[in-house]
Order: sequence, then structure tokens, then C-alpha cells
Amino acid sequence: MKFKLSAVVAASLLATGMAQAATELVIATVNNGHMIEMQKLGKHFEQANPDIKLKWVTLEEGTLRQRVTTDIATKGGQFDVMTIGMYETPIWGKKGWLQEVKTDAAYDADDLLPAMRNGLSVDGKLFAVPFYGESSMLMYRKDLADKAGVKVADKPSWNDIKDLAAKIHDPKNGVYGICLRGKPGWGDNMAFLSTLVNTHGGQWFDMQWKPQLESKPWKDAINFYVDLLKSYGPPGSSANSFNEILALTNEGKCGMWVDATIAASFVSDPKQSKVADKMAFAQAPTMVTPKGANWLWAWSLAIPSGSKKVDAAQKFVTWATSKDYIQLVAKTNGWGAVPTGTRKSTYASAEFQKAARFAAAEKAAIDSANPNDSTLPKSPYVGVQFAAIPEFQAIGVTVGQQMSAALAGKTTVDAALKASQAAAEREMRKAGYYK
Repeated sequence: MKFKLSAVVAASLLATGMAQAATELVIATVNNGHMIEMQKLGKHFEQANPDIKLKWVTLEEGTLRQRVTTDIATKGGQFDVMTIGMYETPIWGKKGWLQEVKTDAAYDADDLLPAMRNGLSVDGKLFAVPFYGESSMLMYRKDLADKAGVKVADKPSWNDIKDLAAKIHDPKNGVYGICLRGKPGWGDNMAFLSTLVNTHGGQWFDMQWKPQLESKPWKDAINFYVDLLKSYGPPGSSANSFNEILALTNEGKCGMWVDATIAASFVSDPKQSKVADKMAFAQAPTMVTPKGANWLWAWSLAIPSGSKKVDAAQKFVTWATSKDYIQLVAKTNGWGAVPTGTRKSTYASAEFQKAARFAAAEKAAIDSANPNDSTLPKSPYVGVQFAAIPEFQAIGVTVGQQMSAALAGKTTVDAALKASQAAAEREMRKAGYYK
């Protein structure tokens, strides 16, 4: 009896020890389709790593940014893995807030697209790994362009786009020449407008960190944008962001749309889009220079430097961004559903190319984006559609509100840029960039 009892006690102690040994990883992520799929497939990771349990905190994009920024700045330690972007990674990496992501030969970091790897590295060290990446591109109704007798170039100019918008704009029949973001926000209208300013030869700050919002390129770009949407855009453009325009495009109401390459998989999907078979793709339009004409972004997985569970977190982030994970999604949901914009091997896959007819245009856009050289005049900041400095969020939000007001006709372009310049100067002086 004694032997049996001690065996039971031993088994119980062993079970308790094993339960204590299981590491719980708390993962903060955004509530979009690819990430929700990652949660469903997380069971495969747990089966392969029975000593690790995954706990998900899924948040809307704006809330996610606030929560992870507060947590990492205060060393709160709420999260072991964070979903962050190309804006935060270089800033936080430089501050020492992120753990360097160590990869092994099986992970094959050289397979990561150079633009993604560089945008998530500081001094050659990887501080986040890309879960999916994107640039921006032109998506257009080929049937309407054909009817107008226009062949859209692979690399069109903004003047070409304006001419085509005029020809295909048919509001009586519910078709608008072009749809573009107008909703205010540093990652909303300003993501698009920064690229428009870049290609007009402009920049956010000069080499002395002086804001450039009243420069000729800014005035030219914003006047062009406001005129274009007032003449050939849908009514209420100042309230439209990605989701609103995606809905309009899928209904067949947008003749053209310049936005995130990730949208291409939705507008070409017959389950979602009424004009899926009519959509065609080209590079984002250019004006004075091709530099910075299309943006660069990656939703990425990072580990806070204070994490007590670094080994488990490293295992998870490398699993979720691996070639094997992409194969797992392809096997489970088909090649059309895999996270794109991260690996050369994805684009080399014949199955992927067959499922995604936008693949070549998407990869060309990502490959051409260079966050270290995105403006015609030399700039002191890293980033294409943002400047990777902590002050940019506040500046981008303020400027975004002014640009949206100009688009809505509540103020003039000149007055909006003057107010934006004053706000940006105030913020940069306060932060000590110059006196």
C-alpha cells in the first residue's frame, strides 16, 4: 500500500512539475484575417511544443498600437510577443526595447525579401520578423480602360492617371474615375499622401530636421490630390479609408485605386468582388521622381527586451514567419490565402503565382521600395510613408486632419499646409531637434 501511495504522490508531483514547466506566451496581435488564421493554426505549434501554451490578445489596429507602445515604454511586461510595424521596429530597436531575433539555418533569413529584412533591422540586426508585408500599387478596371482606348503602362505617371480618370468617370452610372484615401490619420490618408509628396520631389524634414510642409513639392502634390478627387472621386472622399474604398471597388464603383498591395488579393477574389475578372495591376504612379512613390510596410512579430520567456518567444516568432508556416496555410486554405510580401520562395512558387495573378506586380513594388532612400533631396529619417521618429505619430495625425479638411473644402490647401507646418515646427522644437 505504501509503495502504491508513494507512486501516486510521485506521479502527482511529476504532473504538477510538468504543468508548472509549461510556458505561457501572451501574444498581442491585430484583428485582421491573416492574424486570425495564425491563431487557428497555433494548435500546430502547441502540438510540436507541448511545453509552450499560446494566449492571444487580439485588438483593433489603433488600440493595439496604444497598448503595445504603453507596455514597452513602461516596461509593463504584459506581452511576450508583440505585433508591430516598420514604424516602431527601428525606433524601438535603437532604444534597446526589443530583443534581437536570432534565426537558424532552417529559418533561412536570406530568403526574406531584402526590403522587409532591411526595414526591420538596425545595424544589420533583425529586431522583428515579417508576418506579412506590403507595398502600394495601382489597381484598375481594365474593361473601362479598354473601352476608353487606353493601355495602362506598367509604370504609369500621375498625369496618365488623371487623364484616364477623366475618361472613365461616369457618376451617373455609379462609376468614379479614381478612389483614394481621405480619412485623417498618420497611417491613413498620410500613408498615401507621403508617397504622393515623395514622388513630387518632396520630403517631411530636411537634413536639419526642419519640416518642409510649405515647400513647392507639398503644395503641388496636395493641390493635385484635391483637384483629382474633387473632379473624379466619389462624394465624401474625406471619410474614406482602406475598408470603405475596398467595398466601393468590390462593388465596381472605382475605376482606379492606389493603395496597399494586400488589397489585390481581395479585389481579384470572385467571392468578394463583383469585378474580380476585370481588375488589372500596375506600379504606383510617379511624377517628378520614382523615389518613394510606393510605400513599404510589414506587420511583424517582435519580442520585448524585458521578456522572461525569450527562448519560447523566439521559437514562436520564427515558426509563424517560416517557410513551413506558409506551406501550412497553403495546405489548409489554399495558396491564395498565404501571407504575402515576406519571402522570395513564396513568389518562386508556381502554385502561388497561379493563385495570385497580382504576384509579379506586388513583388516589383516591394522590391523597389527603399526606406533608407525614399526622397529626392537627402532626408535624415528612415521610412517611405512615415518618418521613423517618435514625434511623427502626433505630427502625422495633425497634418492628416488638415489634409482631410482641405479635401472636404473646409479650408484651402495653402491654409492647411501653413497650419501643418506650424504644428510640425512646434512639435520638433519641443522635442529638441532644433531651436
